[in-house]
Amino acid sequence: MDVGTFTSGLLTGLREGVEAALIMSIILAYLARTGNARHFPQIWLGAGAAVVLSLVAGMVLFLTVGGFEAPYEQIFEGLTMLAAAAVVTWMLFWMRRQSAMVKGELQAAVDRALTHGSVFALIVLAFTSIIREGLETALFLVGQATSATTGASGVLLGALVGLAIAALIGVGFYRGAKVVDLRIFFRWTGIALIFIAAGLLARGVHEFVEIGAITVGAGQAFDLSAVLPHEEIAGAPGGLVLVIGQLLRAMFGYTAQPEVITFVAWAGYVITALVLYLRPMKPRAAVAAPAESNTRTSAAS
Repeated sequence: MDVGTFTSGLLTGLREGVEAALIMSIILAYLARTGNARHFPQIWLGAGAAVVLSLVAGMVLFLTVGGFEAPYEQIFEGLTMLAAAAVVTWMLFWMRRQSAMVKGELQAAVDRALTHGSVFALIVLAFTSIIREGLETALFLVGQATSATTGASGVLLGALVGLAIAALIGVGFYRGAKVVDLRIFFRWTGIALIFIAAGLLARGVHEFVEIGAITVGAGQAFDLSAVLPHEEIAGAPGGLVLVIGQLLRAMFGYTAQPEVITFVAWAGYVITALVLYLRPMKPRAAVAAPAESNTRTSAAS
């Protein structure tokens, strides 16, 4: 199994899974505190439907990618990678802005559903709360699997392991245990995802260079094959050096022979995203929770 693809899938599944687990924990904990634990089945039904739909969407998209012939395959793969990079970027910055508001908004939504006495409303609440995370995860994983020349199954396996870990964190969160410092967790996984998204962006641009759709900056920027190859090349070092290069390629889209445009896109994205993501954010007043709850809701800042 390719360690690089497994690791990238694990990071994605862990990050997205923890976000979904936190949402579920907030909803379930609030229902329990307000004496409405009898509505748990409706919440699980809505969340389960969202997970199934996300899986189906991801499978359809991945199978569709492999059904095209050149140059349409490259076009579709390139668009998929660019879309995945855009989605994860939006997700990171949305979570950064909204994290302090999530708890109050979810609890207010639960109150509205309970006030109207609609079981269906609770199902819809759980579904809509999870489906966004699920579709984002599906698209991002498809982008990673598509960009992997080999070991696409490693992305899926890594994602499943990441989701399993996220589920355990969610259980601890629901029970009030300080399983992990969420502020630090989201910050560092967010940084890792920025580099993964940059790799997808560069690979997406490369697909369009390959079919001649992009000609500006299509020449080779540099060649690091003699130092850190990403694949077996005659005269290039092998062994541990090659493994490191392959790991970097699988996780972050590294290539020893990038085109000028792909390198500029990668470097420009990384620098811009890191500056914006790590800059201090002005405090925002959180939405007041409708009832007392000691559930921790700190997330990414």
